[in-house]
Amino acid sequence: MDSFSLLMDGFSTALTPSNLLFAAVGVILGTAIGVLPGIGPAMAVALLLPVTYGLDPTSAFIMFAGIYYGGMFGGSTTSILLNTPGESAAVVAAIDGNPMARKGRGSQALAAAAIGHFVGGLIGTIALVLLAPTVASLAVDIGAPDYFAIMVLAFIAVTSVLGSSRIRGFASLLIGLTIGLIGLDEMTGQSRLTFGSLHLSDGVDVVIVAVGLFAVGESLWVAAHLRQKQAKAIPVGRAWLSKDDLKRTWKPWLRGPLIGFPFGAIPAGGAEIPTFLSYVTEKRLSKKHKDEFGKGAIEGVAGPESTASASAAGTLVSMLTLGLPTTAVAAVMLAAFQQYGIQPGPLLFERESELVWGLIASLFVGTVLLLVINLPMAPVWSKLLQIPRPYLYAGILFFASVGAYAVGGEVLDLLLLFVIGLIGFAMRRYGLPVLPAIIGVILGPAAEQQMRRALQLSDGDLSGLVNSPMAIVVYVIIAILLAWPLLRKVIGPRKPASPEHERIDA
Repeated sequence: MDSFSLLMDGFSTALTPSNLLFAAVGVILGTAIGVLPGIGPAMAVALLLPVTYGLDPTSAFIMFAGIYYGGMFGGSTTSILLNTPGESAAVVAAIDGNPMARKGRGSQALAAAAIGHFVGGLIGTIALVLLAPTVASLAVDIGAPDYFAIMVLAFIAVTSVLGSSRIRGFASLLIGLTIGLIGLDEMTGQSRLTFGSLHLSDGVDVVIVAVGLFAVGESLWVAAHLRQKQAKAIPVGRAWLSKDDLKRTWKPWLRGPLIGFPFGAIPAGGAEIPTFLSYVTEKRLSKKHKDEFGKGAIEGVAGPESTASASAAGTLVSMLTLGLPTTAVAAVMLAAFQQYGIQPGPLLFERESELVWGLIASLFVGTVLLLVINLPMAPVWSKLLQIPRPYLYAGILFFASVGAYAVGGEVLDLLLLFVIGLIGFAMRRYGLPVLPAIIGVILGPAAEQQMRRALQLSDGDLSGLVNSPMAIVVYVIIAILLAWPLLRKVIGPRKPASPEHERIDA
């Protein structure tokens, strides 16, 4: 009841005309910036830090929260319409969202994403209010073996469900892990794969890798086929979901927060892991429409997008209660707190009660604004598909280059962008899925760190990787995922015989 009264005080702060305006501006800016490939919510918040220096801290963080939620939806918009995610949490939306757009159902995919963000954000924020202390205590208790097991699960899950060949999936993952090794070893300080370049000592930024593999790789692939195959005008459907669409999406919308919120609260890669796991879950649970996954299943958009939004709320649990950022946006927001002389942690709720509860209340306001503003605008975003493809992808290359250059302000970043873009082009040419490579780059360095910490704690004994109940459970799930194709081959041949016998008996 105390949390409820504090939340009501937060609403009185968030619903003032000025703060409501900042929330709306944040959602619109975040969506607009998220739509541009390569410029995600983390970069948007970072670029706006100097601009908000003169603002009241509460107003600034309300706008940052709007940018966060709006940026995630904007990233899914480009994933669906152009197959070029604006940020890493929107990667999964491209798997089925883009095929839906190519079939003339782009508006339905955008509507499923918008409502998914609303449902996931609403449930995730309610969980943030009710469960923050509990989730924070669980996050503290999770050790290095558990983190490593979760990351291995993400590697196996993404390579198991994408593409026609597991070998190609693991080859793509290996490419990502190799790129993730570039830079200084954090434990020993030794250079790895830097080729004597001081610029590469800090590693290759994830933004450059994601934009290179997706935006540049896709643009080069389209350019290579433009002369051979004339681009057709892609039809755009209506902006609302049919009854059949609602029947297929309401369960994924509700399942998403159950996966996204807990993962968002622990430092295991932000929204990337839970969105992939949500996609895997929806594919496993789907019976009537399993064959549509990868070709335009609306569940493949609804579930991961709801998961991503709930994960954003979960991210704020660790950031506010522990001062522990679990995503790039949370890290930038932590820097913003420090800019105002505020230190997130267990005492934050007592010392800055008005700011914290105003921020949490603004998340509710932001989710509503996200739906109200973006759902009617689905046809507007869909019109991006009607832009001639040469102009469209030339624009994508321009914004991708600007986004990559803005990361570090170095010309070498642009060279890296196009080298990685060529790798993305080659992967498309030889049928390697791009997503495992992205996961390898994002989670590879963290997985290596957690593995080495676990082995250090056990004096090099491999049993140190499986010395907790949670790690054992996760490895059992991994074993089931790896063994499932073999089990299906053993069990499968018996099933087709039954219809034959029924026909003979008839």
